[in-house]
Amino acid sequence: MFENRRWLVIPTNLTESINFNQVHQPSIDKLRVSNDGTLTFVKYEVNVVTSSFDTTYLNPETDKDETYTTAAGVYGRPDIYSSDYTEYNHTEIRNVLTGSNWISEVEGE
Repeated sequence: MFENRRWLVIPTNLTESINFNQVHQPSIDKLRVSNDGTLTFVKYEVNVVTSSFDTTYLNPETDKDETYTTAAGVYGRPDIYSSDYTEYNHTEIRNVLTGSNWISEVEGE
């Protein structure tokens, strides 16, 4: 369930920096906030590439084959993403959000 969905818990003072076109929440007023008001989170979809691969295509301008390499990694994270904050999968975020620091449990988070 939600294999490619990720959640990023961030400080609430960063909410103005969220590009809402890149996350599932539609606006600042729809973000859940921790009980102490210091944390919120965004959810988004990623594409996990487990091993690098090459794609060959015909360049219409040169009429020659060109190869593009896609490196292994995680793609699709929003601009607000930073490794300074913890990124969670579905099981992990459920454990966080059902803890005592969050207002209420919401299905499907």
